[in-house]
Amino acid sequence: MKKNSKLSLGKKTEYRFEKPNLKTLENVANPHPDIDYAIRFTCPEFTSICPITGQPDFANLVIDYVPSKAILESKSLKLYLFSYRNHGAFHEDCTIQIAKDIIAITKPKWLRIGGYWYPRGGIPIDVFFQSGKLPKGVSLPDSEDR
Repeated sequence: MKKNSKLSLGKKTEYRFEKPNLKTLENVANPHPDIDYAIRFTCPEFTSICPITGQPDFANLVIDYVPSKAILESKSLKLYLFSYRNHGAFHEDCTIQIAKDIIAITKPKWLRIGGYWYPRGGIPIDVFFQSGKLPKGVSLPDSEDR
């Protein structure tokens, strides 16, 4: 395996407590671009800050996608999601922005994200986004099956 010095993978982790941005996400070449298959990332400890109260919000994010030429590098995703820890945004904004940023960096054939936000004030808010239709022949469990 060729070592790519531009990737965060294999380097000392630097946690960024700033506003999330696209620069944190990295991609690598899809090792199997000749077939359609699904990749799932589950982040059960996602944290952001309520922009009104400043209190922490917690979510379980389930990200499914069918890659095209590039796949999302997992350590960069972890650092990107971690950067939301001190970011003030509503549940809807966080969930949709994450989807947009992943699409921008990987240009997947298909993407779905489920943001299962834990209740604060007695009401959970779940946010869902999907780009297009799942390619024919790709098997994927429901996003609730995490």
